[in-house]
Amino acid sequence: MTAIVIGADHRRVPLDVLERLSIGPKDLPKAVAGVARRDHVAEAVVLSTCNRTEVYAVVDRFHDAYSGLCDAIVSSCVDDVPDAVEYLDFKVDDEAARHLFSVASGLDSVVVGETDILGQIRRAWETARDEEAVGPQLNALFRQALEVGKRARTETGISRSITSVSAAAVALVGEHVPDLPQRRALVLGAGAMGSRSAAALAGAGLGEVVVANRTIERAHEVAGRTGAEAVGFDELFTVLADTDVLVTASGAPGLLVGPDDVESVVTARRDRPLLIVDVAVPRDVDPRVGEIDGVTLLDMNDVKRFVDAGIESRHGEIEAVRRIVDDEVDRFRAMRSARTVAPIVTALREQAESVRVAELRRAERRLAGLSESEMVAVEALTRRIVAKLLHRPNVRLGDLAGTVRGDRMAEALLDLFELAEDQPPADEQVP
Repeated sequence: MTAIVIGADHRRVPLDVLERLSIGPKDLPKAVAGVARRDHVAEAVVLSTCNRTEVYAVVDRFHDAYSGLCDAIVSSCVDDVPDAVEYLDFKVDDEAARHLFSVASGLDSVVVGETDILGQIRRAWETARDEEAVGPQLNALFRQALEVGKRARTETGISRSITSVSAAAVALVGEHVPDLPQRRALVLGAGAMGSRSAAALAGAGLGEVVVANRTIERAHEVAGRTGAEAVGFDELFTVLADTDVLVTASGAPGLLVGPDDVESVVTARRDRPLLIVDVAVPRDVDPRVGEIDGVTLLDMNDVKRFVDAGIESRHGEIEAVRRIVDDEVDRFRAMRSARTVAPIVTALREQAESVRVAELRRAERRLAGLSESEMVAVEALTRRIVAKLLHRPNVRLGDLAGTVRGDRMAEALLDLFELAEDQPPADEQVP
């Protein structure tokens, strides 16, 4: 069995492609179930965030499974993406683990060290468990990934300063808009990102914060936690006419703010500048809005450039996290090897015990004259002989687990003794 990750992320894929490859939260259960049903796929988890869309899977035949997994990603997207497969990358086994550990540590985020990704990984794992799409290998991998993420943030300063996209967006607002206590901000969206954006704006000292959402009850919930005002989506453009900053983070599958909407608002603003920061993926705001006079439109590309400009100050922390990831990949490799070796050792012992018992039964007539205590001694003697014969091969196999020589030794034992392959240990329970 091979562990594989296939997907696209912000490091390699343009935003306009990445947003169309995204899978919304409501569609995630269907997506992971669809992946798990593909031929040659034994386990699957789908992780889709504003920075990436990835499928983690355990497959029995890599080349046969690869095209099916690519098709599964494309068919789950919010929109058609011409030549989408060209944007997908893959990693296998140790490198797949390294990638997930780096993601969990915040090394591969737009905002390096951001903490939101740990919750997103956990939710992706839980969704896959709910769909009965995971087994022992991905359970072990994702459990360790969460441990790696926590360790990175505990043992290093990777999460100091700006630690989320919403915080970076608000810091970017401060770079563009003076006198924040005199300004009014409007947040579009009352989900996780919208809620954090409203809290960050309030914390930055904005004079007034308004939250707009299609479900007004949800807007009131966020407003109650952040000290903001709540309005319905139908009031969005009325409120925008008297707003200095619009932060959009709705999570909707399509555009919500177009050029015509903003043109009508700008006309009523009397040359008052408007800053829009769109941190939604897919985007909420049509890019053509940025061409309107008096409007500055920033998106995730701008957030990334802003964050990258200050990343040098945390170079030492990044290197420390990379060392943690290296260490954890070694630990993962050792655990995976132990899981691979254990069934072989068990099968070898069971085969030897079966031969021992069969030979004793065959010799029953010749041993019939022995007393009970003598039979106990014979039983013990044969057990010790088997144990001594197997001790050195078992120890050696364990010592070499995870090495090329160890893999060859395992294959030789399977072949020489005609042992059954791929006897997986019992599934592990997720806490």
